[in-house]
Amino acid sequence: MDKFRIMVQFLQANQESFMNGICGIMALASAQMYSSFEFTCPCLPDYNYAYGIGILIVPPIWFFLLGYVLNNNISVLTEEWKRPVGKRRKDPAVLRYMFSSMTQRALIAPAVWVAVTLMDGKSFLCAFSATTDLSQFINDTYQSLSKKELLKLQARIPCKDVFDGHVVIPREASTRYIRCLSQACGWTFLMVITIAAFLIRAIRPCFTQAAFLKTKYWSHYIDTERKLFDETCKEHAKSFAKVCIQQYFESISGEIVPQFQLPTKKKKGGKDDDGEKQKSDEEKLLGVLKEEDMNKVLWNWHACKPPLFLNKHAEDMNMNGHAHFDTLSFSDEHYTHTPVKNTAVAYYSKV
Repeated sequence: MDKFRIMVQFLQANQESFMNGICGIMALASAQMYSSFEFTCPCLPDYNYAYGIGILIVPPIWFFLLGYVLNNNISVLTEEWKRPVGKRRKDPAVLRYMFSSMTQRALIAPAVWVAVTLMDGKSFLCAFSATTDLSQFINDTYQSLSKKELLKLQARIPCKDVFDGHVVIPREASTRYIRCLSQACGWTFLMVITIAAFLIRAIRPCFTQAAFLKTKYWSHYIDTERKLFDETCKEHAKSFAKVCIQQYFESISGEIVPQFQLPTKKKKGGKDDDGEKQKSDEEKLLGVLKEEDMNKVLWNWHACKPPLFLNKHAEDMNMNGHAHFDTLSFSDEHYTHTPVKNTAVAYYSKV
């Protein structure tokens, strides 16, 4: 159990590595799912294309949406996008960077599925067997077949047990030809996504390095801030529950009178461990001691997050307003006029 908890803490602390691992697992799962999938082509002209293209497109869409669901940053992005502006403005570049990062990871498993499907060629064979030009494989003695009959015959090529036109079209040669086209499409797809990934990951930071570093920094800040806020809320809730339960038992202790009361042992110096523990728990509450106050804190955090400005002295000046400035001016004026007052007294004493 301890090892599992340590592993969970490590994954939470290294979320980027965790998400990369999740993407790798999804990619392997997509390849394994395709290998264990029982492909059954209907071998009918009206349904072959729909079935083959469905196998090629529908599972990648499911993997793509699943990649968003398993990504924890989707809630962070939605919260940052929908929150009120308050004292902190929203940077669209940061939101675009977060969305592009999640999209890149979510596209890994669908890309693996499409590549494996095209390399295997079964779905491509089922989808395009009826529409592919196979005139070079047709026997010359059967060139007079109608287009409808030839379409039905070609639609049965993916089904080895159903196909009965070996005299008209050699099935093995036609199958190899269509699978060759499928593999050519697969390699083209891999080259396209590889070049696109290279352009996105390598060339984009070279042109906008400052903007890239800024958006990357603030996207990490938003994620880290939410984690620390959640941890602080959990620690506050834990301390709040401890103090509340302890006060409850202390409030009813007067109603329950035990027959024998054993004296409590204290350490040297008169220090009580329970008192120190309660004090530390009360300090962790950070002054928020009521349900209404906690609800107000949570609402203010959502509606009006604090500005990203850490100069406490300048912030105190802005909060105090002109009163602080007037006090400072008054003290300076009193300090500068004191020598003048002493000079005037000395003048009248001479007269």
